Amino acid sequence: MTIRVALVDDLPLVRTGLATIIATEHELELVGEAGNGREALEMFRTVHPDVVLCDIRMPVLDGLDLLQHVSSDPDLADIRLVMLTTFELDEYVFESLRLGASGFLLKDAEPERILDAIKIVANGGSLLAPSVTRRVIEEFGSRRRVAKPHPRLGELTDRERELVGWVATGRSNAEIAEILVISPETVRTHVSRAMVKLGARDRGQLIVFAIESGLRADTT
Repeated sequence: MTIRVALVDDLPLVRTGLATIIATEHELELVGEAGNGREALEMFRTVHPDVVLCDIRMPVLDGLDLLQHVSSDPDLADIRLVMLTTFELDEYVFESLRLGASGFLLKDAEPERILDAIKIVANGGSLLAPSVTRRVIEEFGSRRRVAKPHPRLGELTDRERELVGWVATGRSNAEIAEILVISPETVRTHVSRAMVKLGARDRGQLIVFAIESGLRADTT
C-alpha cells in the first residue's frame, strides 16, 4: 500500500530536500507541500495525506496550532504528524506530544531514518526515540506541579493505571513485563486498552497524559 506523504515547512530548501528523499522510496507518494499551517490545512482537506512531516516553528500558523486544528477536526484526526525540529528536545516537544504528535525528527536526520520514520508512523507506531522519552520525563515529570488528572482517568482499571505509570518511565512493554513478571502480551493489551479509554493517539501522548495525571510507577 502506498503511503501518502505531505510536507509542511516555511523553508523551500527543506521541503525540496525532503521531497528528494521521499522520491527514492517507491512505497511513498508525495501528495502535497505547504509553507505554513494555514496552507497545510487547506491542502489536507484536498489531498488527505497519511503522514505529514511538519516544522514546529512557522509563520501564520505554526506547528502546534496546526496539530490542534488537526486533532480536533474529525475529518483530519487520522492524519499523523511528525514534527521537524532542530534540537532533540526543545521547548515545544512536550506540548506537541500532548496535542497528539506522532513523534519527532531532527532536520538533519539521515535519509534512511526519515524513510523509516514515515513507515513506522503510517503503521500506527510512535516515533519517540528513547533519549527523547527520557529527557521529556526528566524535564517535565520531575517538576513540582499540581497533578491535573485526565478527565477519563477514572475509567482505567487498577492494572491499567499501574501499567500506564510504568509506560511513563520510558520503558518498553518487554522491559515492563520483565519487571512485573508478566507477559509482554499482557502489558500490550492493558496499555492498548488504556490508550483507547484516554484517547491517546500513541505511546508518546500516553506518557504525557500519565505525567500530567500524576501516574508514576514506583521504581524504587
